Amino acid sequence: MSTIFERAQAIVSDAERVTQAHLRTVALPGATIGLITLDNGEDHTKPNTFGPASLLALNTAIDAALADDTIDAVAVTGKPFILAAGADLTAIQGGGPDAVRTVAELGHAVFRKLQDGGKPSFGFINGLALGGGLEVALHCTYRTVMDSAPALGLPEVMLGLVPGWGGAWLVPNLVGADKAVTLIIENPLNQGKTLGGQAAYDFGLADAVFNGADFLEQSLLWAASVLRGETTVERPEVDRGEAWDAAIERAKGIVAAKTGGGSPAAAKAVELIAAARDSDRDTGFAAEDDALEAMSQTAELLASLYSFDLVQKRAKRPAGAPDKSLARPVTKVGIVGAGLMASQLALLFVRRLEVPVVLTDLDQERADKGVAYVHAEIDKLLAKGRINQDKANRHKALVSCETDKQVAFGDADFVIEAVFEEMAVKKTVFADVEKVVSAECVLATNTSSLSITEMAADLEHPERVVGFHFFNPVAVMPLLEIVKGEATDDATLATAFATGKSLKKTTILVKDSPSFIVNRLLGRFMSEVGRIVDEGTSVGVADSAFAGIAPMPPFVLLSLVGPAIALHNNETLKGAFPDRFYVSPALERIVAAKKGAYYGPDGRLDPEVEELLEKPEHPVVLTPEEVRERTLSGLAEEARLMLDEGVVAAPQDIDLAMITGAGFSFWNGGLTFLLDVAGISEKATGKRFH
Repeated sequence: MSTIFERAQAIVSDAERVTQAHLRTVALPGATIGLITLDNGEDHTKPNTFGPASLLALNTAIDAALADDTIDAVAVTGKPFILAAGADLTAIQGGGPDAVRTVAELGHAVFRKLQDGGKPSFGFINGLALGGGLEVALHCTYRTVMDSAPALGLPEVMLGLVPGWGGAWLVPNLVGADKAVTLIIENPLNQGKTLGGQAAYDFGLADAVFNGADFLEQSLLWAASVLRGETTVERPEVDRGEAWDAAIERAKGIVAAKTGGGSPAAAKAVELIAAARDSDRDTGFAAEDDALEAMSQTAELLASLYSFDLVQKRAKRPAGAPDKSLARPVTKVGIVGAGLMASQLALLFVRRLEVPVVLTDLDQERADKGVAYVHAEIDKLLAKGRINQDKANRHKALVSCETDKQVAFGDADFVIEAVFEEMAVKKTVFADVEKVVSAECVLATNTSSLSITEMAADLEHPERVVGFHFFNPVAVMPLLEIVKGEATDDATLATAFATGKSLKKTTILVKDSPSFIVNRLLGRFMSEVGRIVDEGTSVGVADSAFAGIAPMPPFVLLSLVGPAIALHNNETLKGAFPDRFYVSPALERIVAAKKGAYYGPDGRLDPEVEELLEKPEHPVVLTPEEVRERTLSGLAEEARLMLDEGVVAAPQDIDLAMITGAGFSFWNGGLTFLLDVAGISEKATGKRFH
């Protein structure tokens, strides 16, 4: 073990933001606990992480607690609302396989002292706990969790890694293989889904759940009652028979469907869970060390680290955004429309900004329906323990509706329209709103494809119009495209960026151009695939071509978006770029027949849709590989043209947009990184993006 610590000391870097481990003694009735608090000295926007220096600091604190004869048990918790966000990836980025191996072994060596130190240990999960942040708690004898903790999970597979500090062995042996598959494989491959505090308790990851107001006090008292023998923790026995086999088969199916063999980490995670049934702890931990070292040598990890850097750094400093000091305060928000999208926006604005939000619509009944939707969603959050009763009451009180725009918007600072995607309708809406709002009120549009410049052209003050394009579902998808019209001024743009940040969205500046970033690229994607299917390749073959590249097969995506919306987007793009975009006659017929999806409830192609597909006299049938290369070549061409046109500042913005707005995977590096690695960039455009 001393060799591990010496190797770790040698790779300590000044780049690491060190998480200190502060030990204090807490005397309780009948027991004394050595409480270790993890704290990197930063606010909540910079969570605790574990690099070599941080792990060594934790090791020192654990050793001190174990050596103190007055301490009966050791507990680990974090700074307010954050236990830890996992590994500090700087060691992985710069140190190569040897450094990865060292960090893997170091984490195991330090964390396992919580199991093997001779004293009971407690993990008090007081907030965010991801990767190593959850694993440090899993090593403890007992765990409590704050009911409102926002995110617990093991997201490593999404990053091209595997849980490497005990999670791959500990979780299946704690909660069973099926839940382990959910936590380690399914959730990370589902856009990095995590568990909230209450859900983590229900899942079996914690032994007790407490309210956030006095979480630490309740956890300490509970721990003391365990130490006194007054509270007994019972956990269900893990099924190591057929249920384990079934879970592994489920995992293989998820990996095949989600990655198409493109993620070595996902495949390795399946192996580790399978092996955890019969292996002892030391063997399981050694297998994790081997797996992490192997993953550090894959191209997928390099792409994942590139992606991680985008969402952690570039996303926080949007290229081209004006000076934030120009932003005006937003103290009231108006929303034109009260349909589903408008109601989702209202919920987001009231939860994040906590300012009055007023919806308007053509009549009182529709407006009331929008408010009722928001109230119902707030009630769901309350029922799940995501918010308390006081916050639910305040948020409900802040949402109202009006049919009179003068009353609704007269004192609003920010008005966003979410009406029908028709230029004439949107221009009329803004003309009406401009008559009743203040001179500095921002007018934002949630259009997914229409010109901001044209929308603002007839207004007295076109400089205050900005594109504010969300992705559906609004609460889930991180991306917010902020579109600058030709007249949009810096104060409006700065206010839009500041508002987007307050909404906790990833904001990217976009030049006013047809369909902006994501919808333009997805439009080209669907245009190419639609043409291929119309020429004679089956829908099934086309859908099978993109496993591990796109988050879902193209015609499943089309069904999710809605054929009518997809058709409208492609018509817009065909009008702007007729030489590259294609409007499928089959899609036109499907929309005319009011078909909402290509697939039926049984997962098979709807026979009525099949009848509406093109029947070419001389079909051209491509293989999945040919479909993929032809479509990706089209995307490479489109991405290059978008950069040449200045739609975005750099390829990194395209990748960030495709990751956060279209769900493209970390292990591919979004889009342009993938096109470079596959050799398609040079083949299609003559040069690489990076």
